[in-house]
Amino acid sequence: MRAEYDFSKAKQGAVISSPGKTRITIMLDDDVIEHFRVLAEAEGVGYQTAINSLLRGAMAAAANTKREPKALTVATLRRVLREELHLS
Repeated sequence: MRAEYDFSKAKQGAVISSPGKTRITIMLDDDVIEHFRVLAEAEGVGYQTAINSLLRGAMAAAANTKREPKALTVATLRRVLREELHLS
């Protein structure tokens, strides 16, 4: 190891950004997260990737209906996730 390191050009935070992705904070029900963690582990992917895939499928389905998509609200997101997961 060196006696000294030059950190004058160092930046705090993530080293590698993910092009085409935006970090957000979203509140999801515990059972929804747990479902996606189990699903993701079985498929060998991350749970966020599994959620993203489901949302992308919903976008594709909306595009196929050839109508103007509605604004996505928290209530709509929960309803779609519950329908896809077959939850009550």
